[in-house]
Amino acid sequence: MDYLLLVGGLVGLFVGGEFLVRGAVGLARWMAVPQLLIGLTVVGFGTSTPELLVSLDAALRGVPDIALGNVVGSNIANILLIVGLAALIWPIRIAGATLRRDTGVMMLVSVALVPIFASGMMTRPAGGLLVASLAGYLIWAYLAPADGAESDDSPLTPVWQSVAWAAVGLVLLMFGARFLVDGAVAIARDFGVSEAFIGLTIVAVGTSLPELATSLVAAFRRQSEIAIGNIVGSNIFNVAGILGLTALVAPIPVAGRFLTFDLPVMLAVSLVLTGLLLLRPLIGRGAGATMLLAYAGYIWLAQG
Repeated sequence: MDYLLLVGGLVGLFVGGEFLVRGAVGLARWMAVPQLLIGLTVVGFGTSTPELLVSLDAALRGVPDIALGNVVGSNIANILLIVGLAALIWPIRIAGATLRRDTGVMMLVSVALVPIFASGMMTRPAGGLLVASLAGYLIWAYLAPADGAESDDSPLTPVWQSVAWAAVGLVLLMFGARFLVDGAVAIARDFGVSEAFIGLTIVAVGTSLPELATSLVAAFRRQSEIAIGNIVGSNIFNVAGILGLTALVAPIPVAGRFLTFDLPVMLAVSLVLTGLLLLRPLIGRGAGATMLLAYAGYIWLAQG
């Protein structure tokens, strides 16, 4: 039964995330939001909604290690696993300054977690600060000129249909989040592994399925900007939006392992991605394979 809950939760998150993104993009296009901004914000937030609902549910039900592990583990998986797989499928070409700008924002909000985690508690003021930084980023992204943006001439989806997609997606996400947390907690207790490890691995990868699907489809279509922009935008929302909103609703105690091991790994891989975007015009298959090996090594070490 625990495994059925886990699988049902994963399916609900994957399908619900797809529906929510489809509806949100349709509504954004009706409101004449620029395409590049849709990719960096609407899609980034939409694909991060599973992480939001899972972390909120975990925090409210007294399993803070899953709430934190879900976000930190998702950011690590987004870079090492998803960017690695996308680069293996088709080398990712980097063009323009927009993604580099947003990668800088990703680094800033990630570094902001160091003093917060060091305090031992994600408090409501800390959560409010993270949410305020997200609001500032969204305003900046909207007002800043989007270099390299392309117009989308495809037909607009009817408003009612976009609203329906978004509503169905949200319902599926809510049920999926509940089932995933129930199944993950039960399995962790049955096997005697820590809830933090389950959150950092199974739950984190499960809630990253929308990012995985989006980036892999973009890689197959050779749309490098979408493949990498989806990850960068999602990582910003994970830290500033999801942890921030979760802490505002229910302050989260921070276990020592997150400060001493998992957060440093997240910062290190974020720095590597930033370096690749700043210094190289291409993330090739060799880099992608190295990222996948590094992710396997992280999973092995995270068990300790």
